[in-house]
Amino acid sequence: MSFDPDAAAAPGTGIFGLPHSRDDSRVVLIPVPFDATTSYRRGTCDGPNAILHASMQVDLYDRRFGRIYERGIHMLPEPERIRELSDDAGVLAADIIAQGGIPEGGPTDGATANALRVINAACEEVNAYVEREVRALASQGKIPGVIGGEHSTPFGAIAALADIHRDIGILHVDAHMDLRDAFEGFTWSHASIMHNVLRRVPGVKKLIQVGIRDFGEREMQLADESGSRVKVHYDDALSDAIMQGEIWQDLCRDIVAELPSKVYVSFDIDALDPSLCPHTGTPVPGGLSFQHAVKLLEALKVSGKEIIGFDLVEVAPGPEDGPEWDANVGARILYKLCGLC
Repeated sequence: MSFDPDAAAAPGTGIFGLPHSRDDSRVVLIPVPFDATTSYRRGTCDGPNAILHASMQVDLYDRRFGRIYERGIHMLPEPERIRELSDDAGVLAADIIAQGGIPEGGPTDGATANALRVINAACEEVNAYVEREVRALASQGKIPGVIGGEHSTPFGAIAALADIHRDIGILHVDAHMDLRDAFEGFTWSHASIMHNVLRRVPGVKKLIQVGIRDFGEREMQLADESGSRVKVHYDDALSDAIMQGEIWQDLCRDIVAELPSKVYVSFDIDALDPSLCPHTGTPVPGGLSFQHAVKLLEALKVSGKEIIGFDLVEVAPGPEDGPEWDANVGARILYKLCGLC
């Protein structure tokens, strides 16, 4: 039976109701249901499955990006092991977070030190899993997309792609800098992803951050001390520029121009106005509208730069008996990200 992109999604089909297998897809999505280190409220481990369900309502023709589906999009099954790691490490992490995290200088007792070892080991296993999957996909000419989970989950993808491609840039769309060093004591904290990238992944030559509006002073200092390697486009500065008459399309073009020829996109849903993602783990007032975010992605698309991979993280569904608003928005951002590739 032929596939009709204008028909309703058929039961049992893949992401966005598409019939594609891994082999015949240009973009392959890796769900990573892990949120053990989330510091405010958990729930992003349920993001991949919620996005999959909501994606069935996404219309497949896109006026800006065209027939995105034609090149093939496939989502891998959720790995049960990653969910187990999230559950087990999350219980231990919750106790540490409830105590205000681990103070500088390390754990104060043997039980805390052991819990921290287990949590860090769980995160390292997630990193290794994602890195293996991404390397395998890249070797087959696929574009990998990581679907979190918390923002720690794509580290393995960034490490693998930076090693394969060298001299890559990251377009990091987020409310937060994520430049904290082992936040709350966790080496691989969701709030430390870009700190770990800068310190551990030399192949990342440029980090461009957009939408930033919630950060610590030491994070700002680290960005400043990184020189030309890091450029932060603060949310309030972008808002001021628009209020003073600058055009968002021109701002997007200038932002994208700062990136090298090979680009990885890391998209935290909390970059958006929190009315679009009310249940995300760490919502912050302000942020990008949906159309502003899409225009930024479109500017990257028309720039001619090569998109080597992406992630979408921190989507957390609301109550089971509530509307699927977070997942609905997340599925549509995901489809735009696939359109970049």
